[in-house]
Amino acid sequence: MPRYVILEHNHPKLHWDFMLEAGEILRTWRLSACPEAGREVAAEPAADHRSLYLDYEGPVSGDRGTVQRWDWGTFAWQSDQQVSITVELDGQRLRGAVRLQQRENGSWTLTFEPA
Repeated sequence: MPRYVILEHNHPKLHWDFMLEAGEILRTWRLSACPEAGREVAAEPAADHRSLYLDYEGPVSGDRGTVQRWDWGTFAWQSDQQVSITVELDGQRLRGAVRLQQRENGSWTLTFEPA
């Protein structure tokens, strides 16, 4: 099963990086807050990351702060469309469905529904 990680990242301001393993890369979204049931979180697509971040904690190169794993585990793809992605997480903190949805204005949101 593919893996995922949510990294707490303190640069340039505190945010969470949600990363989904997709072959050799991690598809990544920058979250304005950690996922919680019933809360919609702003999600900004970010550049793909290297898979080493699945297990990494510590300083980020280029003096870009530090990262700490907030949650990690495996996931299953439920839907992977251009404007909507749904995955089922089986992690240390989160177990349930995560949906990333692009709005009409181009912004993205993430919602979490526990299993």
